[in-house]
Amino acid sequence: MEIFKKNSKNTKIYFLGFVILIYLIIGIFNLELFKNSLSFFSELFIKIFPVFFLVFTFSFILNFFITQKQINHYIGKSSGYKRWIIAILAGIISVGPVFVWYPILKNLQTKGVGYGFIATFIYNRAIKLAFIPVFLIYFDWKYILTLFIVLIVFSLIQGLIFEKFINIKLPKETLNS
Repeated sequence: MEIFKKNSKNTKIYFLGFVILIYLIIGIFNLELFKNSLSFFSELFIKIFPVFFLVFTFSFILNFFITQKQINHYIGKSSGYKRWIIAILAGIISVGPVFVWYPILKNLQTKGVGYGFIATFIYNRAIKLAFIPVFLIYFDWKYILTLFIVLIVFSLIQGLIFEKFINIKLPKETLNS
């Protein structure tokens, strides 16, 4: 159906309407379940609202202060190996759940950042510097160092595979990374 195509502008509205309809049907047949689910949703929304606010604020700042020219200079194809180092380091020092980064990475992608950079960034999120003391309790430092090196090397390989084999056309308003 036309309304459920991936890029349909109305898909989000139809999905929201569908969810509201399901809630109304549940409310008619089982008022207690409706109240419990609404209470659960409210509590969850209150918990995750600060995360959403942080993501929207960061995206606003990114859009307002960072231009496509700057992005292309630091993490575009013309920046050479420098962009891979930035992807690795940014992935390692990034904190929080990965789903918080998805809208930010999508924003960068629309500004011209390539999928290879994004894949390398996400891959390196597996390296958590804060966990090194805990790792040292359970494992030898040689194992930890080897693990981190392997993760970094394979993140680069993954990023290069994306760059080489995934040739996705970006919108005309974006720069090629």
